[in-house]
This record gives sequence, structure tokens and C-alpha cells, in this order.
Amino acid sequence: MQTTVLVDDRHFTEDPRWRNGRLWYSDFYGHAVHSVGPDGDDRVELELDDQPSGLGWLPDGRLLVVAMTSRQVRRLEPDGSLVLHADLSHIATYWCNDMLVDRTGRAYVGHFGLDLDAYVAEHGADALMSPDAPTMAHVMLVHPDGTVEVAADEIRFPNGTVVTPDGRTLIVAETLGLRLTAFDVGDDGRLLNRRLWADLSTELIPPDGICLDAEGAVWVANALGAECVRVLEGGEITDRVATSQRSFACNLGGDDGTTLFVCTAETSEAEACTADRTARIEVATVAVPGAGSP
Repeated sequence: MQTTVLVDDRHFTEDPRWRNGRLWYSDFYGHAVHSVGPDGDDRVELELDDQPSGLGWLPDGRLLVVAMTSRQVRRLEPDGSLVLHADLSHIATYWCNDMLVDRTGRAYVGHFGLDLDAYVAEHGADALMSPDAPTMAHVMLVHPDGTVEVAADEIRFPNGTVVTPDGRTLIVAETLGLRLTAFDVGDDGRLLNRRLWADLSTELIPPDGICLDAEGAVWVANALGAECVRVLEGGEITDRVATSQRSFACNLGGDDGTTLFVCTAETSEAEACTADRTARIEVATVAVPGAGSP
């Protein structure tokens, strides 16, 4: 299955979210949050003095956005002001990244754990996959009132995150662990009963952004490959969607939930992304609609 291009000429697209008939996404190095309609009418929704990443909405409709380098979650108020929702800097040891906001307004945010570009420059990209690499990080739980706690530790570069429709299971992509990890979600939002959901090491797929479909399968953006793959619990891959370049995030949306939106780019390296505009959003139609959060 192949994709078509919906949006191009961006620095680095990330964290696609379907809402009210439009796809919202962040452009890291463009310092802006965009939305785009099915016909490609792209508009800037918000500009930041930081790199935006994770997106989500509180139950009352206010937008939350991760400010990566400040290690904050910011909240867009009805008057257009952007205010601090949560400070994550006392937990996050390096830049923050993906975020999932559940139906109650609880946000789950990951962080890099280390300066990836500097580590790769010194040790090489292959060293990141070593069990000895200092890549452990946290999933942080931000309560609706902005208080923050550690939800899960010793996560090897937490990235895309989903919650099942019943709100009881959270699945997080451990990019450098080459796996998807699941937790039970307690009534208070805390994560319990950590377990392996899918081992992707035999396919050498470092999972980046992910989304969930109505049959309980997870679509995974392959951060080293030009594809998204559909994975069942246990690790079986049932479908592949080929993209024009490396895939970094995905989400299901559209009128019937069967449009797979994929954020792609030639590279995630900061200097190259800042200088060039290779990032795109590509689309394909799949058989099973999206479900759960986001």
C-alpha cells in the first residue's frame, strides 16, 4: 500500500491529531502548531518561542502543547494567551516529546533522557541500541490541575502513546528498546502491571509515533524505515504502508476514521531539519478505523 502527500515543505512534522474535521500537527523546527483539512488547506494555529511537540485537549476544549526545550506543557486559553500548565523540568533530564491526553484531561508525557544528537556524534548511531546506552527516561503523568509525577521509569526513550477505548490500558512505544510496552491504568491515572505488548527487535523497528485501531491493533511509525506497520499484541505484523521517506508519527482520522496520516521526513537530525524543509504528511486509506486516545 502506498501513500499520497497531503502536506509538504515543512521542517519536521510530529504528533498528528485528528479533531473536528482537521488534522492538527506540530512542526518542531518551524516553531508552530498547524492544522490541515482533507483538501490540504493548511493553516498555522499557534506559534511558540520553543519547539512544539505533543498535542492534546482538555475536556473543556483547551489545547495543551509540549514545549520541548523548556520541558513544559503549555495551555492555550480562550482569549488566545498561552500559559504554563505544568513544569516537567524537575523530572525530565532532557527535552520532552510526545504527549497523550486522555478523556479525563490527564496527560502522559515522555522525554528523551539524553541529548541524542550529541550521543550519536560521539558514539555512533548503533550505540543507541546497546543495553548499556544511557537512554532510560520516564513517562510523566500530568494531572488536570497541572501537578506532575512519575508514571513509569526506566523507559528506553518513550515516544508515541495510546490508551484503549475503555481507558484501562496504556501502550507506549519504547523507541530504543525496539518494543511496545503496556500498563494497566489505575483509577487515579497511575500506571501498573508493566508488560511487553510487542517485541519489534526481530524486525529491527524502533517504534516512534503510534495509534490504535478498533480491532486493538497498533499502527507503528518505523523511525528507521519508510513505512508504517500494523502490529497485533504479541508482535505479529499484519499490514505495511510504504511512505516516501522515514516515518516518525501516525494517527487515524478522517470522516470515517480510516485515513492513516503519517508524518515523514528525510531525517530527524536537528541541523538538517532546521536548514531544509523535507517533512511531509502523507495519507493512505486502511481497512479498520481508529479507536481510543488520541
